[in-house]
Amino acid sequence: MNINPQESVQTRVSFKKRSQQIFNNLGMVIILFLLIVVMMIVAPNFTDPSNILNILRQSSITAILAAGMTLVILTGGIDLSVGSILALSGVISVMLSNAGVPVPIAMLAGVGVGYLVGAINGYFTAKPKLPSFIVTLGSMTYVRGLAFVITGGYPVVLASENFKFIGSGYILGIPTPIYVMTLVYIVMFIMLKYTMFGRHIYSVGGNEEASRLTGIKVERTLINVYSISGMLAGVAGVVMAGRLFTGQPMVGVGAELDAIAAVILGGTSFVGGFGRIQGTIIGVLIVAVLTNGMTLLNVDYYWQQVVKGLVIVIAVLLDRLRKRV
Repeated sequence: MNINPQESVQTRVSFKKRSQQIFNNLGMVIILFLLIVVMMIVAPNFTDPSNILNILRQSSITAILAAGMTLVILTGGIDLSVGSILALSGVISVMLSNAGVPVPIAMLAGVGVGYLVGAINGYFTAKPKLPSFIVTLGSMTYVRGLAFVITGGYPVVLASENFKFIGSGYILGIPTPIYVMTLVYIVMFIMLKYTMFGRHIYSVGGNEEASRLTGIKVERTLINVYSISGMLAGVAGVVMAGRLFTGQPMVGVGAELDAIAAVILGGTSFVGGFGRIQGTIIGVLIVAVLTNGMTLLNVDYYWQQVVKGLVIVIAVLLDRLRKRV
């Protein structure tokens, strides 16, 4: 029986493409499933309904941050400021609420602060073309500093019960932050999949110069992306303030690392141009299940940080392997 060499090569190429597609679509889902199975075995109370809700509630903050981070990484950038924005937005919204400003307006002000910082990040990344790592590293520092300056370094206790509902309330037995997280991901999914802006994000991340030549306003796209990331960090800050009953200048330290790890684990390429928002939520759940499991097993906090750091390295390694499959 004669085998056509050309057909053999085409078969191998086709197999590689199918393997890559399966890995991209189901790889992290399988890992999440296996991780859940392991936790069910080693931590029997892992499957308690209250613990499941606790995982979802705890992961909601990271998930909201990761949604914005997904947009930024899709363009080939990075946003290290989201944890600091979370803190500043929470502080400002709580202080305004305590000063007698209606709760919805106080919350919108906190979200607006996040949007403003994000727009500043986007401007300096898009116009002078400064590296996003440097721009957002700087804003991570000065935004956190502003939170300390405004509060004097002390937490601001939240007085309004209505405000607390956004972070600690329940609707039909499900914590409010889960609804906020779900709404964010529905909006992000629709935006990335069905809007022109979503297509521009992928295009800019894939090839910025080619996008510019085809008429895409690259600078405007980048500014909008960082603005949305900052805005979602503001949303996370308001939710966190309602959950903790305080505006804390120290909250959110390291939150950007959890968000980055979740995005890369979810399949978004670190160099931009490829990824899906539904993959990000899988990445968020992997990090959340891992953290919750280690807590149930009484793993020392410092060792948990070691594991999280290794997860980030593994996430980047997986991103490299995806390109070679």
